[in-house]
Amino acid sequence: MENRKTEKTLQTEQTRLPGPDTPELSERVGIVEAILFVTGNAVEKREICRAMEITEGELEETLDALESGYDFERRGLRLLRFGAHVQLATRPDYAPYVEKLLQPVQKQTLSQAVMETLAVIAYRQPVTKAEIEQVRGVKCDYSVQSLVAKGLIEEVGRKEALGRPILYGTTDAFLRHFCLSSLADLPQIDFSALAARLDAADMAAERKEPPEIPAKEQENAAAPQEKREGHAKSE
Repeated sequence: MENRKTEKTLQTEQTRLPGPDTPELSERVGIVEAILFVTGNAVEKREICRAMEITEGELEETLDALESGYDFERRGLRLLRFGAHVQLATRPDYAPYVEKLLQPVQKQTLSQAVMETLAVIAYRQPVTKAEIEQVRGVKCDYSVQSLVAKGLIEEVGRKEALGRPILYGTTDAFLRHFCLSSLADLPQIDFSALAARLDAADMAAERKEPPEIPAKEQENAAAPQEKREGHAKSE
């Protein structure tokens, strides 16, 4: 009888998972906050799960509690979630006070050409450079290289076509840059209506139709002519 009990106890100890028991929710919130504060940068969720020895569901519950606490108390920090990463950031409402103290150097904005290239990739990914150029109508080598260097896009594979061109897609850094949780948060665009307007513009250009000038602009253009004619009569 004692031998059976001893064997059962040994089996239970062998099947027990290593590491401490899962902390309570309030303690988990503090641990996650400490991890994010110390790292400073975005952290992958699975890395947090590994460090804390908790499941993804437990982590999501912890993040919800941390985020709601920040929002309810209007604290200076907030939780950012983008893709598979999370990060602590300052609340935008308090940015003017931080800027008065630190006077940070303004971040360099993306150029119009780079933004257009990024928009095409965001909405049509995965997409090749040739497909981007077909949409924009211009070469985009520099824009693509710039976006890759900034970490906003990355190679996501190769297209099954002649030459197997590189396919590009956005990264979690792209989501963080534009404060998006996922690609589903991108503004909805009616591409069919946009395509119809572009086709109409191309047809007008082929027929060499003059662009429509608003009535007010026509009056402004006619005013100098009338003034010149009146001046000639007076002479």
